[in-house]
Amino acid sequence: MKRFHMSLALLAMLMAGLAGVLAPRAAAQTGSISGSIMDVNGKPWAEVVIRTLSDQGAKQETKTDSGGKFSVLNLRSGIYTVFVVFPPPNDKQAPYEAKCRVQGGEDAKVDLNFKDIVSKQGAEAQEQVKKAEEAKSKMEGLKTHFAAGNALIDQEKQAKIELLKAPADQRDGFKQKLVDLSDQAAKEFQEAAKSLVEKDPNAHLVWFKLGEAYDTAGRNDDAAQAYQQAIAAKPDVPGYYNNLGNVLARSGKIDDAKAAYTKSAGLDPPNAATAWRNFGISLYNANRLGDAVEPLQKAAELDPKNAQTWYLLGASLVYKMTTKRVGNKEEVQFAPGTIEAYEKAVELDPNGTWGQQAKQGLEQLQLMAPGIETKVNLKKKKS
Repeated sequence: MKRFHMSLALLAMLMAGLAGVLAPRAAAQTGSISGSIMDVNGKPWAEVVIRTLSDQGAKQETKTDSGGKFSVLNLRSGIYTVFVVFPPPNDKQAPYEAKCRVQGGEDAKVDLNFKDIVSKQGAEAQEQVKKAEEAKSKMEGLKTHFAAGNALIDQEKQAKIELLKAPADQRDGFKQKLVDLSDQAAKEFQEAAKSLVEKDPNAHLVWFKLGEAYDTAGRNDDAAQAYQQAIAAKPDVPGYYNNLGNVLARSGKIDDAKAAYTKSAGLDPPNAATAWRNFGISLYNANRLGDAVEPLQKAAELDPKNAQTWYLLGASLVYKMTTKRVGNKEEVQFAPGTIEAYEKAVELDPNGTWGQQAKQGLEQLQLMAPGIETKVNLKKKKS
C-alpha cells in the first residue's frame, strides 16, 4: 500500500509539471495613446500629422480627424514622445513635442491646446502657429475654389457640344452661355490662385486649369497667358506646351506655336507625333492649310499608321496645287505627295471617316485633273 501511495504522489507531480509546460503564456498587454489637438484659436485641428517614438525606437504615425482627435494603438509599455507636425509652409519647423508613459492595458492621454501653449511660449511661437493655421485655411480655400472651377469647366464642355449642335438661329444664346461659364470658372481659379503660397507645388495646376477655362471658350489670348504661367511654375510638363501651341496656332502666331510644340515633342519623344499632329490640326482648323503641311509631314513620318494624319496632309497639300499653261489650257499641278497621302488614308482606314473623306478627296482631284491615276478604285462620274 505504501508503494501505491508514492506512485500517486509522483503522478501528481508529473501532471503538475506537464501542465506548466503545456499552459500558454499570457500575451503581454499593449497600451495606446489618444487625445485631441486644438489650434491657436482653440478649435479642433484636423489633418495634423501625429508621430510617436518609443524609448525603444519604435515609430508610428497617424493624423487627427475632423474633430482634432487621434489615437495610436498596440503600443508596448514605455516612455513615448508624441510629435505634432506643423503643416506647410511651416513643416520645416521642428515639431511640437510632448511626452507620456504607456502601460499595458491603459490609454495614455495627450491633449494639446495650442491656444494655451502659444500664450505661454511667447510671440515667436504664436507667430509660427498662426502661420501654420493661415496655411491650413489657404489650402482649404484653394481646394474649394479648385473643385468649383473644375465643375464649371465640365459644364463649359457640355455647353460647347450643345453650341455645335444648335441650329444657327439659336447659337447666340449658347455662345453667351459658354462665355458666362468661362467667366465663372476663371473666377474660381483666380480665387484659388490667391491662396497660393510662395513656391506652392499646386501653382502649375491652378494656372493650367485657368488656361483650360479660357481655352474651352476660345479665348486664345487669355488661355495662352495662363498656360505660360503654368509652364513657368512647372516647365517639364509636355501637355502644357501642347495646349499653349494649340491656342497660339489658332491665334495665327505660327512661329511661337511651333516653338511650343517642338518643346512638347522634345519632352515626350514617344508622343512627339501627337504634338506635331495637334499642330497640324490647329492650323487646319484655322484655315492655314499651307502652314499645316510641315507639322503633318513630321507627324506622318513619326507615326505612319495614323489615317487622320494622312488625310489632313492630303487635304493641306491640295492648297499648294498650282496651274501650268499647256497650249490653250491651264493644267492643274498637284503638290508632290498629295495623291499618295489620300491613298495612304484610304489604305489605313478604308471604311472609316478618314478613309471615306480621302476617297472623296481623290474624286475631287480627278474632277480637277481627269487624267490622274490612283491606286484606289473610284466611282466613275456621270458625264
